[in-house]
Amino acid sequence: MRYFWTFFWVFVLVQMLSYVVSSMTEGGVFNFQSGAIVSVGIFILIVIATAVLPNDPVEKH
Repeated sequence: MRYFWTFFWVFVLVQMLSYVVSSMTEGGVFNFQSGAIVSVGIFILIVIATAVLPNDPVEKH
C-alpha cells in the first residue's frame, strides 16, 4: 500500500510541476504524457533509494 501512495503523490506532484512550468514558459503547452513518464522515473528512483539507504541509527564513536 505504501508503494501505491508513493506513486500517487509523485504522480500528482510531477503533473502539477509540469503544468506550472509549461504555463510559465512562452508558448508552452501542458503535456500529460511527459509528466507521467517523469513521474514513473522518479518513483523508481525513490524505491531504489529507500532499498539502498540503511535504516539503522548511526552509532557515535
